[in-house]
Amino acid sequence: MRPIADIDRLIFALDVPDAEAARALVDQLGDAVNFYKVGLELAMAPGYFELVDWLKARGKKVFVDVKLFDVPATVAAAVRRLCARDIDFITVHGNQSVMEAAAKARSGDSRILAVTALTSLDQGDLDDMGFACDIESLVLSRAKRALEAGCDGVISSGMEVANLRAHAPEKLIAVTPGIRPVANDEGAGDDQKRVMTPTAAIAAGADYLVVGRPIRNANDPRAAALAIQREISQAIADR
Repeated sequence: MRPIADIDRLIFALDVPDAEAARALVDQLGDAVNFYKVGLELAMAPGYFELVDWLKARGKKVFVDVKLFDVPATVAAAVRRLCARDIDFITVHGNQSVMEAAAKARSGDSRILAVTALTSLDQGDLDDMGFACDIESLVLSRAKRALEAGCDGVISSGMEVANLRAHAPEKLIAVTPGIRPVANDEGAGDDQKRVMTPTAAIAAGADYLVVGRPIRNANDPRAAALAIQREISQAIADR
């Protein structure tokens, strides 16, 4: 896996209602953040792809988190369109034929990431859905299948990353959402159930950390982002 600059390890989730609000946040954060996730909320608003192009024109890295899941030919067509825009990360759901189609359609420097188990799920949710295994086993199984399908990495809670690092190839990219700094009341007031601090996630083996609310809802988003960047750099130095 290619070296990762410390500043690129923080991915800020632009989970805001519209492109105008997204641009305002990007301007406010300035050089404190270099990597942005643009997901479904913005995809449902006007100007989504104009925003993506605007971010790329400013030298930012872009993670299009739309979790593609459709017949393989449709997924492949969508991936080709996103790769033409030089998107850095693209997410797909972990169905084998979907992952294979996405990986085959990938081009340039774009990377395909497979969703393992959403951080909003816990063991009770898996039981309700009929999965006869624990979350850690499910994530590891899906990660191995993603690599076999040709994907570059996975989306995984920090709680499962250590197990991935112990049993999956080192080349696997691990992108970890559900990050909550120590100063925050972890998990309180939101829908994330499997959360972890930046330091703990990096120590476990995460490559990239996706952070949304702790930056977006801070009194000073730029200061919050810089604090997380410092924590990441220290955790990398200590790893």
